[in-house]
Amino acid sequence: MTTNEMSDKKIAIIGGGIAGASIALCLSEIGLQVDLFEKGTSLVNGPPICHLHAGGNLYREIPDKQCITLLKESIEALRLYPDSVDYRPTVVAIPQQDAGQPLDLLPRLTLLQNEYQKLIEHDINNQVLGDPTDYYRLFELEELQALALLDEKKVPETAEQWMIPFAKHVDLSLLKFPVVLVQEFGWNVFRLGATAALSLEKNELCQIHLNNKVTKIDQDKQQKWSITSEENGVTSTHEFDYLINAAGFKTGEIDDLAGFYRQRLVEFKAAYVTQWQGTEGLWPEVIFHGVRGTPEGMAQFTPYADNLVQLHGMTDEITLFENGLVANAENSSQPKLAPELLRKIDVGWLNQEIAVRGQRAIEHLSRYIPAFKQATVTGKPLFGAQQIPGEDANLRAAGVSFENNNYARCEIVKASSVLTCADALMQKLFEIGFVDKSAVGARLFPITHSISDQAITERSELYTQQRGYPIALAYRNIKQH
Repeated sequence: MTTNEMSDKKIAIIGGGIAGASIALCLSEIGLQVDLFEKGTSLVNGPPICHLHAGGNLYREIPDKQCITLLKESIEALRLYPDSVDYRPTVVAIPQQDAGQPLDLLPRLTLLQNEYQKLIEHDINNQVLGDPTDYYRLFELEELQALALLDEKKVPETAEQWMIPFAKHVDLSLLKFPVVLVQEFGWNVFRLGATAALSLEKNELCQIHLNNKVTKIDQDKQQKWSITSEENGVTSTHEFDYLINAAGFKTGEIDDLAGFYRQRLVEFKAAYVTQWQGTEGLWPEVIFHGVRGTPEGMAQFTPYADNLVQLHGMTDEITLFENGLVANAENSSQPKLAPELLRKIDVGWLNQEIAVRGQRAIEHLSRYIPAFKQATVTGKPLFGAQQIPGEDANLRAAGVSFENNNYARCEIVKASSVLTCADALMQKLFEIGFVDKSAVGARLFPITHSISDQAITERSELYTQQRGYPIALAYRNIKQH
């Protein structure tokens, strides 16, 4: 069987988040029959993503090996979902009060730059983060002081031009030098979800079951799976040859239904949407490093279209939550979040919660960007819970685990890991005779890449409106060619 011939095997994927939707896209594009079950009203509606971690430079605490993995996976994800990426760089700065030193970042940046060069030598199509010699650039205080005298550019074209608003409006006296500009781009969750949904809707091999809650899972002696789901009070049962659990932070509930046990953590996080009159030109994303979970936790400033800015503050008072990180018990694979956090997911936020935490986020960032004090909270946060396999809360690169009974879990911590998961799944499906060897590592997405940018924009607009967010979150800052 070649990659474009149809297999008679039927595969079920439970969960239509980034992992489930992307795996469904990959499997159906190579000719497999896929049914995707999602209990919500649309695909890819989970924890906030806003950043393509092309090197993991936001995470000083993770090992270099994970950073190299994140670089490779981000390049793969960018190639799969090019219309969901905001092509603007990220500034990484270390505040004076932080124990870290800027030059401590250099060995990792050089390592990643060399890895990027190797990936391009292997395949020229991997050159999606610009020229490898421009992967990162250091700026000393004197250069920033000179840039602060220049006019901002409406559409920056050089590293120096991107740094002008930073140089003008950040309180440079609070930072250590040099600061780093690195080619880690923005990633738009609404556009990613739109791309995946439009591709799957166009692919006759994929059946999408929205508003379907899986209530029962059985397996017979021939290892066929029966999946019972409920839609608007009506129950139906379907039979499948292989089952993929991609249920996000509810992965443990599906494990319990299927009779498997696995240790995992679940973490609830939120990012806040603010409106700021801004300055004259486009901003890069800006990261002020800090120790996670302390009052000086990392501050993240993510600019969107129409002067919207998404904020993270890695403190228990802003993005993180007391009791927000929980492990599962011995009698279940599903960690139990606190009732007040589940209420936010299932029912919604109280207006006072939005206002208080959003204002704290503005204050957290405005310490470094004084003019940002004028920002206002607009609408509800981007929020959700994510699963972290195992017991390491610092894990940022994760993938697939298998049981012997034609059952796999796809547990991603960062959205860019989806193609790594897909490759591992293809290898397993090849080993059990479901696909030909040519499917393993295949990177042919003709249906996905036939979707127009306009169609993605229109679906993204619909998703922002359906989910109660400002429509500008559907757009990218720079119109792509």
